[in-house]
Amino acid sequence: MAPRKLKIACAGLGRMGKRHALHFLNRTPRAELVAASTPDDTEIQWAKQHLEPYGVRIYKDYDEMLKQEGLEAVVIASVTTVHAEQAIKAIEANLHVLCEKPLSTSVEISQSVVDAAKKKPSLKVMCGFSRRFDDSYRDAFHKMDTGLIGRPSIFRSQTCDMLDPSGFFVAYAEFSGGIFVDCSIHDIDLALWFFGQDSRVKSVVSSGITAVQPELRKHKDMDNAVGIVEFYGGQIAYLFCSRMMAAGQDDATEIIGTEGKLTVNAQPMSNLVSIYEPTGIRREIPPHYYGRFEQAFVTEANEFTAACLDDLKLPMKLTGAVQAVKIGCALQESLNSGKKIYFDEVGRRVEKAVL
Repeated sequence: MAPRKLKIACAGLGRMGKRHALHFLNRTPRAELVAASTPDDTEIQWAKQHLEPYGVRIYKDYDEMLKQEGLEAVVIASVTTVHAEQAIKAIEANLHVLCEKPLSTSVEISQSVVDAAKKKPSLKVMCGFSRRFDDSYRDAFHKMDTGLIGRPSIFRSQTCDMLDPSGFFVAYAEFSGGIFVDCSIHDIDLALWFFGQDSRVKSVVSSGITAVQPELRKHKDMDNAVGIVEFYGGQIAYLFCSRMMAAGQDDATEIIGTEGKLTVNAQPMSNLVSIYEPTGIRREIPPHYYGRFEQAFVTEANEFTAACLDDLKLPMKLTGAVQAVKIGCALQESLNSGKKIYFDEVGRRVEKAVL
């Protein structure tokens, strides 16, 4: 008798949706991609060529897809503005959910997904922070967790995209929530992972510039920004995000403890090939985020599938996704207001007089 497979559908077939669909179709042995939905005609044509020949049913309407007989789970990779709405509909239809980050650009709307999930404790509902599935980050966490570097005190991390002159990120900024919510959300999640998922934020402050894409200002966004997050308990996270790297994707993290430090991808590289030229020796680096974390996305798909089929514990709390959005939104607000934002020990905003 053939082992049971998780029947899953993919919502959204844009840049990340296509990748998620193909991961579940071709690279997740215990899953069966049975459906996909998108309102976009161009994406429909792509699906007819790449998914439909393998038995995947294509829908223009997400709600209709949820009614497909036998469906057990949904991976949501549609536009950010409908992540929460689609996740809640899937939960209410008794389906497991893997949702692309963020749940929403709003803290309150993100929380509504958590509230819906609490009503269905048998379901697996996860926000996909891909770096938690990366072998190098997992190794670094394990080394830190075993006490190798003492108490982690300073966390320094960056997400730096290769410059895209097409204007994609300018258009995307209209609904992305801003560079901290979209770009640094990964680093924020990592900080919460390494410092502890229940870490309490004391203050945030940020600053930024528009160095190459001044059109971002109309969306109150920047193409380079730095943020500092202070936690109760004496820990600090320093975050850098950028959209103008010349060489390619440059994502790196440093965890500094009382007895040592760990770095992840401090010298990015696509592979182990070195190029020897008259001007020197160099290595190429991945051109985009997916080039660096492709295998992490595949691992994420397989572990989510296993959690659904075998009733395993998910590797992260859904409440952490709300905390990450809360920190990202506060950093984005500070970016535009120029003010430091304070929180009390239970997470409420407080006014603090400047002496």
